[in-house]
Amino acid sequence: MHRSPRSLTGRVARVRAAGTLATAGLLLPLLGAAPPQDAGAPAAADQKLQSAFAAAAAEYHVPQSVLLGVSYLQSRWDTHAGAPSVSGGYGPMHLTDARTALARTVRYDHAEGDARGDDSRAPLEATPALPDGGELPARLTTLVRASEVSGIPAEELRSDPAANVRGGAALLAAAQKRLGEPLGGKPSDWFGAVATFSGADDAASAATYADDVFAVIRDGERRTNDAGQDLTLAADPAARPEPAQLTRAGLRKADADGAECPRTVSCEWIPAPCEEFGDGDYGNHDLADRPKDQSIDYIVIHDTEATWEQTLKLVQDKTYLAWHYSLRSTDGHIVQSVKAKDVGWHAGNWYVNAKSVGLEHEGFLAQPDSWYTEAMYRSSARLVKYLSKRYDIPLDRQHILGHDTVPGPTGGTIPQMHTDPGPYWDWAHYFALLGKPFHPTAGPNGGLVTIDPRFAENQPVYTGCTKAGEPCAPHGSSAVRLYTAPSEDAPLVKDIGLRPGGQDSTTGVNDMASRASTGQQYAVAGREGDWTAIWYLGQKAWFHDPAEQPAAVSAKGLVITPKDGASDIPVYGRAYPEKAAYPAGMTPQAVSPLPYKLLAGQRYVVGGRTTGEYFYSPTFDTSSHRVVRGEDVYYEIQFGHRVAFVRAADVRVLPSTES
Repeated sequence: MHRSPRSLTGRVARVRAAGTLATAGLLLPLLGAAPPQDAGAPAAADQKLQSAFAAAAAEYHVPQSVLLGVSYLQSRWDTHAGAPSVSGGYGPMHLTDARTALARTVRYDHAEGDARGDDSRAPLEATPALPDGGELPARLTTLVRASEVSGIPAEELRSDPAANVRGGAALLAAAQKRLGEPLGGKPSDWFGAVATFSGADDAASAATYADDVFAVIRDGERRTNDAGQDLTLAADPAARPEPAQLTRAGLRKADADGAECPRTVSCEWIPAPCEEFGDGDYGNHDLADRPKDQSIDYIVIHDTEATWEQTLKLVQDKTYLAWHYSLRSTDGHIVQSVKAKDVGWHAGNWYVNAKSVGLEHEGFLAQPDSWYTEAMYRSSARLVKYLSKRYDIPLDRQHILGHDTVPGPTGGTIPQMHTDPGPYWDWAHYFALLGKPFHPTAGPNGGLVTIDPRFAENQPVYTGCTKAGEPCAPHGSSAVRLYTAPSEDAPLVKDIGLRPGGQDSTTGVNDMASRASTGQQYAVAGREGDWTAIWYLGQKAWFHDPAEQPAAVSAKGLVITPKDGASDIPVYGRAYPEKAAYPAGMTPQAVSPLPYKLLAGQRYVVGGRTTGEYFYSPTFDTSSHRVVRGEDVYYEIQFGHRVAFVRAADVRVLPSTES
């Protein structure tokens, strides 16, 4: 999420004092791609959970395909060993008991930082405390209701996958009765019950959720879950939605007027207030006219580090910060709060803010046993595809940024930059949903690698999820660890920007110094046995890459290297214009290099080419706003875990296959 719109003084300190509620971390055990349509039945030895679906369907007279379809959209049939999701949901049916989940979690805070990333304005003096949780909405207490209607103890519903399936079936049957529909019958008879099972309080969200479930039923699915059990949902092309059933559910109509979303998601407009307050100050975003006045080049993926209700209260606080979209975990519902034409304060780098759209996902970074629902993943992917097409944003890791890959704008800001969504976000699954799965694009001599470990099997040790220095629970991760030599006994790669004193990197869950992430591309710097080296932060970095469990695939593309005769070149955290580009009366922004050096002979992957640009907007009055464009040209590169910029005048661009 975010902190101060301008500086660390005042506001951030009080946010930290108030504490940021962090329940379950941002962890998604979502494995593999969609199954073949002609998938057969699972082997008998692996049918324990499949049998539980069959038994529960028979007991509560719910079509088995409906039960399997709902569970797939909730959890992809994973059990998560009894751990709750980011919204307090348990088991394959994602039955929610948020009060119990919150009581078992720790508090966590991101690194401090200036979410606006621009020093042209004075810091705010006030900051809101995070709002109290208050009464939990019905969508966060479905496990309690399941226990009431089924008679199964709540603890059993949380810990036993088969009992959890029975509880979900009982809830579906109860919903069917409330709608006046008969039990049994064909799947289409259950559209209304499926919609209300989502827990959504508005008709659009409920209908979108049910549409997704019925798409799964029509297409069929087959998957091995996180407990190693094979499950199959046979395709049923005749399963069709019956939206008329929802008219009896009594759900509210969400205000979608003004929301900029694809038709395939549930989207609501709840505006963030761009208002003046205090002595000429204002919040919580800037009015602009994008893409007319400046292009939108990035989408930034965040996690909220707050509950859904808290997130909406914060984005509506005129003294706080604002982002463009918030996404709910339970059902994937989207709230837009800032128009895409306007500039949100969310990334900690004003250049990136001015050129990006920010998406906040309900969730928490540092507890690996927590997970997102498939509903949220799919909704987010649809939104990103829509924005990508609308604003011509490439679907790659150098334009679909994690907040943890946004560079510090200056050297002094690097330690303050945020680390969400963190190592437990499943980038491979996310990009598969975007229709851009990672795969080899070259042979072994392509000159590049795309980081692509197997999420479930890739379990590097992280520390600090609950207490500094203590190991986090083992879990799948999108990141690989980087060493100074081809050995796990070698020191980790250091980041002199993060630790100017030269201190060692750590395995901390928020330590980005020696980490490469799924989908990121780097130039190959060497190979030795089961190890591959890449150019990273101006040095050679090694990761374990055995043939039997590879951590990367081969690729090719364009790279930059210092121009002939240069021993090193500077690296920048923003692509700002040269001093001469600013009009009289406007203070030029410093084109200040980061503390790194890009050395002769090193290569880094090109993400894009742009002309220096700065959005000047220090006041609420938009008449003073102006986009300053220079003549200096920059290339965006994948420099370390975060992206960076180099001046075109300093480098040569060449194919990665060129020696």
